[in-house]
Amino acid sequence: EKVKKNYKKMKIYKTKFKDLLIIKQKKNIDKRGSLRETFNKKIINKRFVFEYCTTSKKNVLRGFHFQTRCQQAKYVNVLKGRILDVVIDLRKKSRTFGKTFKIVLSQQNATGLFIPRGFAHAYYSYEKENIINYKLDNFYKPKYENGIIYNDKIINIRWPKKRVFLSIKDKKLQSFEIFCKTFSGL
Repeated sequence: EKVKKNYKKMKIYKTKFKDLLIIKQKKNIDKRGSLRETFNKKIINKRFVFEYCTTSKKNVLRGFHFQTRCQQAKYVNVLKGRILDVVIDLRKKSRTFGKTFKIVLSQQNATGLFIPRGFAHAYYSYEKENIINYKLDNFYKPKYENGIIYNDKIINIRWPKKRVFLSIKDKKLQSFEIFCKTFSGL
């Protein structure tokens, strides 16, 4: 009963990037544990078609990923741990094309990020165990999967550690320059 009395709704904050939204969630805590509403269609009016959950160990870096066709909007939440979430705006006609946005998402800060279609997405894991939940508005299509290398000189992200754990696939991603020559934007 106490949880219901103290319950507050989540709040949406706009960023300087069109349609890129920070969703601050209310975490209700009592002696039993906590309750956190991560999605409410009345507040985040988006149509998601599937979701998945990843786990990443400390110093794991995933990305930058995107699909060239059948693009996906993503809503990212951290259920356990803490990540540095980073996106690159790849939308052709966007005034923020090629610019990056970084935010720390964690179980503790109860913050989610809605990433519209046309962005490349990556994250770095700070904790021993990090559990990340994604809701997506389009299905995964491996034949359209692509990416930009995490340490691209033009994008120039300052990651928390120089030595990170990457998948073999992520080590072979293209540069931002090659992306621009090949696609000129999404």
